[in-house]
Amino acid sequence: MSRYGDGTAVFELGDETLTVRPTFGLGHTGIYAYVHVAPLLAELARDRVVGALLVRLGGYAVGVFEGERLVASKVGRRNVHGRHRKGGSSASRFRRRREEQARALVEDAAATAVRVLGPHAERLEAVALGGDRFAVRDTLAASRELAWLEPRALSRFFTVAEPRQAVLERLAYDLYAAEVTG
Repeated sequence: MSRYGDGTAVFELGDETLTVRPTFGLGHTGIYAYVHVAPLLAELARDRVVGALLVRLGGYAVGVFEGERLVASKVGRRNVHGRHRKGGSSASRFRRRREEQARALVEDAAATAVRVLGPHAERLEAVALGGDRFAVRDTLAASRELAWLEPRALSRFFTVAEPRQAVLERLAYDLYAAEVTG
């Protein structure tokens, strides 16, 4: 038996149940007395135009994918020192310097996102956000020109250790991976 609805496909095989949730959802609805995978496979094979914004303190990566092909991208790095563990009068100075470095990174990432994603805004079907949640939040808040990204953000947040060009290129495979539970 197969059930499609609420963006998922549920397949029941005897006493085993398999639920598949594609990253971009599944618009097909229906109940079938047999295992019917055609709607799921068609959805998984469909290419989309997707933006990506990956930000962590220390670097960022912004890109646009057409299907699995990266058609526009820009990565950047900025030094952001780690936390200072000792107290004393220098601790406040160190904290201020770290906050200034983090703010400069966020502003640079926001400006880059505007330049890279802006020209594709009308075509983007979704936006993948990843890296560090707080850094991404601060980046989106840093520019009013990025307000259109949040409504198009995928519900899945992509965890990346370092937002680099190679990581951005590999993100295409994660974008089209479906969540399977059984």
